[in-house]
Amino acid sequence: MAVAAHQVRILEALRPFIDAIVELAPAASDPDACDFLAGNPEVPAIPGYVGTLAGWLEPRHRRWFAYGMADPAAQEAAAGSLSAELGLSFEPDDIVLTRGAHGALALAMSMVLDPGDEVLFVSPPWFFYEALILGVHAVPVRVCADQGTWDLDLRAIERALTPKTRMVLVNSPNNPTGRIYPAETLQRLGALLERHSAATDRVVYLLSDESYSRILFDGNRMVTPAAHYPASLLVHTFSKSTLAPGQRLGYLALPPALPDRAALRMTALTAALATGNALPDSVMQYALPELEHLVVDVDHLQARRDRMLDALRASGYQVHTPEATFYLLVRSPDPDDVAFARRLRDERVLVLPGHVFEMPGWFRISLTASDEMVDRALPVFERAMAERR
Repeated sequence: MAVAAHQVRILEALRPFIDAIVELAPAASDPDACDFLAGNPEVPAIPGYVGTLAGWLEPRHRRWFAYGMADPAAQEAAAGSLSAELGLSFEPDDIVLTRGAHGALALAMSMVLDPGDEVLFVSPPWFFYEALILGVHAVPVRVCADQGTWDLDLRAIERALTPKTRMVLVNSPNNPTGRIYPAETLQRLGALLERHSAATDRVVYLLSDESYSRILFDGNRMVTPAAHYPASLLVHTFSKSTLAPGQRLGYLALPPALPDRAALRMTALTAALATGNALPDSVMQYALPELEHLVVDVDHLQARRDRMLDALRASGYQVHTPEATFYLLVRSPDPDDVAFARRLRDERVLVLPGHVFEMPGWFRISLTASDEMVDRALPVFERAMAERR
């Protein structure tokens, strides 16, 4: 076979996502479509975003677009902002700039994982986690969340730990559930991983995807696992907070108590050069200090969340209330969530079927759709539920 065997396994892991996008995404080009598929903006840009990028396009010296290392001003701004957000003291050299959160996740894995290492991840997951783990020749180990609370199931995590476990991957605030893992849960998780690392004489790294840390509802606060477990690697991105997913800018942060932090800083550099996961475009780096202050209108998102929760529940849907993120998790009235997504598509309403993120019988709605799309979609949701009754 011409294709590497591990690429075939990656394709199998991505197949539900690819199939759903191939079938549903083309309908989004219809000007009358109500697109709830992904966290894409349905307005040109948040106020100030275009002007910020445009202000850094004009070269200020002859090497403006030359090869170079990470921009020190960008690292300093990110370190200062993250320190204030999480209550930890990051230094500029703790910030490894990447092409979005995706690049930061891949970079972290390539830094500490060897072929055959096991990585625990929580289901329902972001649909690229398994592929990322397979991409570094590690072994994905799936652990289900507590479906009563969508919190971490610590007993299940403990049962899944083995001497080969090298990393546990968590996502808080969580996509797709909107759950923010409580400080008590993270404290207990940290203690569990400390015990396991000591028993096996091998550090288990906790990779924390914190991409939605600024999209918080109802005055909620996000707590990072790094506050309770030193061997944590943190992933942040500006693609979510600025609602500009096509502009790839994120970073991997190394917390101050991380064991062997100096060695991991150097490893981050070599892994970035070897894999191409680091160094976003020059303009994005130059703009980072100003992008830190730009955040999508969370109050507006929360109002849209509340409106859709009320309307969907009034129509008979079971809907989970998210504490954060862009998403609503909805029980499909048809156990075949793919068939139900097709039914909605027939009336130009696009949702993501649950089987894409390991939750058959559910579907996900993105709150980044416009208010006008919500106006047109709610009667469609109501009709579809009435048909099932």
